[in-house]
Order: sequence, then structure tokens, then C-alpha cells
Amino acid sequence: MSTSTPGTPSLLRAINDRAALEVLLQRGPLTRPEIGALTGLSKPTASQLLTRLRDAGLVVLDGIREGGPGRTAELYRINPEAGHVVALEVRRARIRACAADLTGTVVGRFELPTPGTSGGDAVARARQTVQGAMDAAGLGMDRLNRVVIGVPGAVDPRTERLGYASHLPGWHIPDLLSSLRNGLGVPVAVENDVNLVAMAELAHGQVTESRDFVLLWVSAGIGLAIVLGGTLVRGATGGAGEVGYMPVASAPIIREPGRANTGGLQAVAGAPAVIRLLREHGFRGSQADQIIRRARESYENGEERGVAALGELATRLATGLAAIVSVLDPELIVLAGEVPLSGGEPFRALVERELHTMTIPHPPLRLSSVDGNPVLAGALHLALGETREELFSSTVR
Repeated sequence: MSTSTPGTPSLLRAINDRAALEVLLQRGPLTRPEIGALTGLSKPTASQLLTRLRDAGLVVLDGIREGGPGRTAELYRINPEAGHVVALEVRRARIRACAADLTGTVVGRFELPTPGTSGGDAVARARQTVQGAMDAAGLGMDRLNRVVIGVPGAVDPRTERLGYASHLPGWHIPDLLSSLRNGLGVPVAVENDVNLVAMAELAHGQVTESRDFVLLWVSAGIGLAIVLGGTLVRGATGGAGEVGYMPVASAPIIREPGRANTGGLQAVAGAPAVIRLLREHGFRGSQADQIIRRARESYENGEERGVAALGELATRLATGLAAIVSVLDPELIVLAGEVPLSGGEPFRALVERELHTMTIPHPPLRLSSVDGNPVLAGALHLALGETREELFSSTVR
């Protein structure tokens, strides 16, 4: 494979091709003069570029735009069929998947129940789920470019073993990444689910202009995504952000937390602990989102039990965040997951107020704003970014 030398015609063509493709992704169908104006290219250069991109299968005609009398212009758009990716979200009870074309449009969805199993079933079930999503899209597996899998755990890059996820039987196999890549026949990435939520926030949510932030996910489990300088921090073993195990003053110290699979912040602020706390304050419900909304309504009505319940929960969460802020000093904190989202703005404000009494830095807190399934959204964002990078770099050799 040849390489381009800085300043050579092939490098300049590659730069121009990438600029035109990015504009088409952002703006949708455009005419040749519009592409030239938006990229700063001359008419002949823009024409040559479009011929090259059409020959590569990355751009297709999208009809004619009528102008003044006798004037028409051809419209061009990204060819959505030029690439396809699949995103997976793995949970104990099921795997959800969605397939998307190169423009990011979701074209197929599939869900597979995952009863407790062992052995090499992770690869078989991943392939079955990916196949289901591609079938739903009316596509064969030969049309697939890449898969990104979100898991409630972390893969150690040194061993390719999944950790922090004892509740996912069948996924703790040697060389997990290599096995998945061989089984699916395409590049595969396995990423922590909370990290993927942070990627979704970067692409579509609260932090599109922030390069230093943390995202705290509080649901049945608790996890933290750390983004510094626009880059995810994963840690030496992939376990950066596993703050559910982090000791906090209000929780008993748990020795061997990996074996106990509880303790620390998880024991006082995870959804099961939240349900217990709110029941102690007289609220009824078996689901975290349900019981938190009832406590929030009570708080908004000025009832003493609602004020006390949300106040205590806010203090618990702020105590954990204070340790994080003291170490990382983030520019921004995003709260995600059913606990903070069910608590809404009143709960966010309480946590922020409590946190700012405990720390010298006072980063603002925001609630996640990503619609739908944020894990799948982040996985699609990651998969599409890698696939576009590969395809958009292939036009000039």
C-alpha cells in the first residue's frame, strides 16, 4: 500500500475528499457549486472530486434541483449503502442491537434474551444478535463493516478478559476481543457502557463543547466515565471509573469488593439502596424510577418527608462526587441513569448544592439529555466514527 507525502497531489486530494464528505454528512444533499463554496474548492477541482467519490461508491446522485428558467443542478449525497455498523448493549437478561448505515440512520433492530449460560456462548450470542439486526435491515453479514459492544464492565487490554461483570456468565473467556472478531469476521470493540453514554453526550448531548468532564451513571449499578482533553480515560486495566466500589464514609468498608460485588458508593446510592432509603421515609414502590418520582412530587409539594428523603439521597451522592472532584477537578459533571433522571431538576439542584459545600472547585452539574438508549447511541457513534475514518481515507491510494 502506498503512502502520501505531505504536500503531494495525492495528499491534497485526500484532504479535499474528506472535507467534501464531512460537509455532505453535516448538510445533507448538496450541488457541486455548494460543495465547492463550502470547501473552498474551484469548480474543476470540485467536479473531479465528485467523480472520484462516485467511482469509490461513497457519493451518489440525489436528483435535480430546479433553479431559474432553464437552470438545473445535480444534487449529491453520501451513499448510505457504502458502509454499515451494528451496536450492541449487553445485559444479564438480554442483548439489544441496532444496525445503522453510513449516514447514521438506524435500519434494523433486534433483541435476544440471554438466560444464564457459560462457555463460549458470548461469541455465539453476539453473532446471533448481530445477524438479527442485519436481517431486520434486509442486509447480509457481508455488508457489515464494524461492531461495537457495550458491557457493564471493562476489558483489560493486557489480557482481553472482561472484569467488573461477574453477572454476565459466558463473557469471561480468554481473548474475548480476538474471539469476537474471529466469530463475527469484522473489527469489534468492547467498551464500558458508561463510557459509551459519555460518547453519546459528546455527540448529541450536554457536553458537545466540553473536553474535560465526568459522567456519573446511577441506576442499578453506578459507574463513571472520565473524559480529559476530549479523550476517554480507561485506566491500565480498563477499570477507570468503577466508582461503585469506591469507599465512602457513609458506607461500611467492604474487603475484597470484587468478590462481594457490592459495598462503597454502590451500597448507599445504587438503585437498591435508593429504594430502601425512600421506603424508610414512607414512600412505596418496587422500581427505582417510580419511587423516586413519588419522592420528587412530595418534595415539590413542600412535604417534609420528600424534603428529607431527597436531601439525604443528594448528600449520599454528593459525598461520592466530592472525592471524584477532588482528584479530577472536572469542568463539568453530567448525571445520567434512572436515579438522577427520575429525580429531575430538583434532585440535580440538591446534589449540586451539597457538592459545592464539600469541594473547593464548583463544577456545574447537568442532567443527561440524550434521547433513547444512550449506550446504543454511544456505540453507534464510536462504530460510525471508525468506519467513516476507514472509508473516507480510502479514496486516494
